[in-house]
Amino acid sequence: MTTADVSNSALPDGRGAAVPPARWPGRIRFLRVGPLSVKVDLLAGAVTLVLVLATTLIALWSLGISTTDSPNLGFGEIFAILAGQESGPGATRVVAAAPAVIVAVLGGISLALSGAIFQTVTRNPLGSPDIIGFTTGAYTGALIAMLVFGLGSAGTTIGALIGCLGTGLIVYLLGMRGGTGNYRFIVVGIGISAMLVSFNGYLVATANVQNAGSAAAWGMGNLRNLTMTDTVPVFVVLAVLLPVLAVVTPRMRMFELGADSAQSKGVDTDSTELLLLVVGVGFAAATTAVVGPIAFVALVAPQLAARLTPSAGIPLITSAAVGATLLVSSDAIARTVLAPTTQLPVGVVTTALGGVYLLFLLMAQARKARL
Repeated sequence: MTTADVSNSALPDGRGAAVPPARWPGRIRFLRVGPLSVKVDLLAGAVTLVLVLATTLIALWSLGISTTDSPNLGFGEIFAILAGQESGPGATRVVAAAPAVIVAVLGGISLALSGAIFQTVTRNPLGSPDIIGFTTGAYTGALIAMLVFGLGSAGTTIGALIGCLGTGLIVYLLGMRGGTGNYRFIVVGIGISAMLVSFNGYLVATANVQNAGSAAAWGMGNLRNLTMTDTVPVFVVLAVLLPVLAVVTPRMRMFELGADSAQSKGVDTDSTELLLLVVGVGFAAATTAVVGPIAFVALVAPQLAARLTPSAGIPLITSAAVGATLLVSSDAIARTVLAPTTQLPVGVVTTALGGVYLLFLLMAQARKARL
């Protein structure tokens, strides 16, 4: 009998009984692409496809939403406008709404991937850029640019980007002792976030009323009044960081059993953690710098994806699809729930949905504790 025959045959357990070889679940398939073998989860693929279709339909519907007394545009009218076959007030409405819808889709993808990275590396569902304080740091940078230096929208975007990256660096330096896989990283991030919230409150309280109002509106996450130029940073960041994430994902998966396990499998944990921190912060900074801090998308999307697809870890592609669906839906709700009198910042809706989600988790944990 050859070595291959032994490895493929059933092996005896401690009592001498034959143990059948381990098999992948029925939903798992392997596709060969040249010399590579790609694992495909059929259930995750089906769920992702449904989410992509839902996001597309909601985004198209959102393009034709009316925030005045005029009726909404139908899908036929929207397709005609996108094809350049129709003009007029409807086309103007679609063109005005397009930047917000594009940023909602791309921003949801970006925030969800950021949350998935940090939750995987820390092995903690609280590992999210809005909990750890990165988006709060972006708000600090934007406030300094707006209220201290009096810069415009471009300066605010740059200030938010610097603030997010700077906060990520501080949390990394203070919280990486012992690795990200323990609670130190999360606790340090929460502490930094609390101090930044206090400082942000001071900046807003000492500003004049007009500037304070603008700063407060930006801090709730706002997709209104965007232009196509505002979509460029999110496009660029995704184009640059998605290939990097694809390359580093196999190493990131090793962290699902802890940093020690990853290191025992030959992963350079220090350099990998640093690279993942840069990628995760970059994803969060791209969206936050353009529209302000949007709470709970990065926290909720990976956990929902993990529950929709019963996989061993957090599925990145499904998480991205969930994030896009959540944010584009929240934007549509924010623009219509109080229309035509008021349009809410999208952060108000995501915070409300996130609060409901956290309440659901607490109730689920309480039920498990009673069993």
